Amino acid sequence: MKKFTLRFLRDNKGVTAIEYGLIAGLIVLVIAASVTTIGGNLKTVLTAIAGQITVPAA
Repeated sequence: MKKFTLRFLRDNKGVTAIEYGLIAGLIVLVIAASVTTIGGNLKTVLTAIAGQITVPAA
């Protein structure tokens, strides 16, 4: 049991996987925040453009 415990404590593969998972999660958060901000700005611009369009009288 002691050998298994020592081997488990020396194994770094799990730590690397956790680090990659945290980095991926951070990237997802940044992308989500960017898309939300860009979406809000785009809606504002398109609403302003739609307000400037006039329908010709028939």
